Amino acid sequence: MKRRKFIETTVNSGLALFSLKNIRLFSTEKLSVKIQQITNGPEHHFFGYIGQSLTIPWNLTGTRILALRTPFHDHLPDGHEPADVTLVNLNRMDGDFFKVEKVDESLGWNLQQGTMFYWNPVKPATQFFFNDRDPQTGKVFTVLYDINKGRRIREYRFGDTPVGNGGVSPAGKSFLAINYARMARLRPVTGYMGATDWTEGISAPENDGIFIVNIRSGRKKLLVSFARLEDELEKAGFAAKGMPLFINHTLWNREGKLIYFFVRAGWEAGSDRDKRINAACNINADGTGLFVGHRHIGGHPEWNIGSRIMGSLDDKQVIYDVFKREIVGSIGTRDAIPNPEGDISLSPNGEWLVNGFSQKDKNYYTIIRLTDGHWIRTEGINKGKYQNDLRIDPAPCWNRQNNQILVSGISENGTRQLYVITLIIS
Repeated sequence: MKRRKFIETTVNSGLALFSLKNIRLFSTEKLSVKIQQITNGPEHHFFGYIGQSLTIPWNLTGTRILALRTPFHDHLPDGHEPADVTLVNLNRMDGDFFKVEKVDESLGWNLQQGTMFYWNPVKPATQFFFNDRDPQTGKVFTVLYDINKGRRIREYRFGDTPVGNGGVSPAGKSFLAINYARMARLRPVTGYMGATDWTEGISAPENDGIFIVNIRSGRKKLLVSFARLEDELEKAGFAAKGMPLFINHTLWNREGKLIYFFVRAGWEAGSDRDKRINAACNINADGTGLFVGHRHIGGHPEWNIGSRIMGSLDDKQVIYDVFKREIVGSIGTRDAIPNPEGDISLSPNGEWLVNGFSQKDKNYYTIIRLTDGHWIRTEGINKGKYQNDLRIDPAPCWNRQNNQILVSGISENGTRQLYVITLIIS
């Protein structure tokens, strides 16, 4: 493989730089990072969602990474274009890259969030969730797949309200479910085009919102409806009446007791941006304690510990307590985190924060140690000139050992591939 040409990377102390095949290494006095491309073309590989709420692509043993594989990434899938559900086998090589093994297919996916992969917290070595849709009815549902059995062991189908997984509780008992067909109409980048939507033409339906599904029994209940959210938005001073509402980013806290989410409206093409609704909310997992209209914390917020959320405010990476409803701290400096609006993810042990942000056609990653503020930034990883619904977000995801981060980028052959950033402490 030919040697690569590198650009300078920004770090907080001395810089060393060299390459070895598809591995890139940058060093500081105490921290260094290695970037390795782990999949290759001609097909595209990606995980999808940000590593929020302990969304971890690696299984418990660290031997498999979940990924979608598709022959295209230049348009949104239309519902008749399946993506391969694959496992990157970290114990087997295929030339300079790891072996990718297909185990299933999905019609429930998009380019920004993938298929909402989650390893089952009860059996994280061998079982995982993903979304799919019925090719005849167009109804979305969630799949539980078992590697050892080599098959789907359960499908969570709800004929009256066909919803898909929006986030598995770290406690492992349940997952949140949302209407991806409604999202496809109101925020295409986050939805599944052409899926069956029982709420079309209804701005705030009483039978849609956030559902919670018991993993063991398969029973679901409506945690909060759009109709209730519309009422609460009006009480909080938002002009929500008649606005088609949708929900993004249903985030469990680490204890599996609290859910933080955004209720939104006005993202359709041609909509008046001044009339947009973007209200941060929280609710308890039992459906009590709903609060609508938190102080807006920008970027893609991530849970800290307990009732604390991290996000951006006034060009700072801040910590906001959803119970106190106030800023209770900040993270890093302007040098360390130049763009607090970036995609962030907290390591499983809570000691490291990664902030991924875009500049021009590259994504950069700052990794900061929360105990002392020491940090390092990677070089830019090419994301191409893809924009809007086709964009490649930074979307960093930690491994379980708190020393590797999975991201996507455009490889030298122009395909979208997976990269692993390894954090080395010396």
